[in-house]
Amino acid sequence: MGELRQAIDAIDTDLVALLAKRFTYIDRAAEIKLLVGLPPRTSDRVQQVIDQVRAQAIELNLDPDLIENIWSQLIENSIARETRLMDHQVSLGKNEK
Repeated sequence: MGELRQAIDAIDTDLVALLAKRFTYIDRAAEIKLLVGLPPRTSDRVQQVIDQVRAQAIELNLDPDLIENIWSQLIENSIARETRLMDHQVSLGKNEK
């Protein structure tokens, strides 16, 4: 059991590192969206991501509802992060004038 727990812990460590990497891309997306005038939430992209992870879950014999719930939370957190970053950049721009 100890070895199994160590393996699970190692995967958890990798998942957290991947999420941190994902958020660096979210931060960059916020910068680009601000530059080109896109909103933080792009509904068609949200649906595309959900559809992709559900399909992948089915392929890997995982519960697609569970995966959708996890990704929905991840997406909402990402949108909130983008919103904060974009609002902060806009407020900095206003303070510079």
